[in-house]
Amino acid sequence: MLSALLHLFYPHSCESCGRDLSRNEEILCLRCYHRLPVTRYHLVPNNPVEKLFWGRVPVQHASAAYYFGKHSHLQHLIHSFKYLGRKDIAFFLGRQMGNMLMESGWLTDATSIVPVPLFKSREKKRGYNQAAVLASGISEVTGCRLRQDVLFRKTFTDTQTHKGRIDRWQNVSEVFYSRKNEGLEGEHVLLVDDVLTTGATMEACANSLAGIKDLKISVFGLAYTSV
Repeated sequence: MLSALLHLFYPHSCESCGRDLSRNEEILCLRCYHRLPVTRYHLVPNNPVEKLFWGRVPVQHASAAYYFGKHSHLQHLIHSFKYLGRKDIAFFLGRQMGNMLMESGWLTDATSIVPVPLFKSREKKRGYNQAAVLASGISEVTGCRLRQDVLFRKTFTDTQTHKGRIDRWQNVSEVFYSRKNEGLEGEHVLLVDDVLTTGATMEACANSLAGIKDLKISVFGLAYTSV
């Protein structure tokens, strides 16, 4: 009865193909879940996401869970949780990111998960920060604590979607700030965002944390796309 009641309020069909989900499936049917374009970069040293940060900002590890493709099922999922209020999709995908991290060995000394913040007005309009929801899913699986009290966005910025590498950096270079007295000394922080392209946003976030004693930073995005 409880299951039937929940189905009245939450979709119980696959978000990719529309087929009815079985009792053991969530968001995606198994067929569509296994068709997600996994990068496996979390198991590959010197992968393309890590190379984005070479010579720019020191990171311990960097990866993205999936390849992003235009008009793909993954793009549909991202659009749904960013613009259609489907917070449940973001949390589901965050848990998959957490499972990947459990495979990677990154978490031997990782202590905190820090999502890329939204500007307050945008978060209020959307109802949540999608990066924070992804991070919450990662936290549930890994047990690493979620920290939303150390990194903030001080100005509104235009979307990065149609910008080139230089414009992306200029768009975010001075928009983040941190509260550096929030107990991050000696920690290993995992920065989390939805889509990684040039790494400009993550670089700006990492720079805003610069100066914290003995802080280590890793980067994990849901999806990776090249410019």
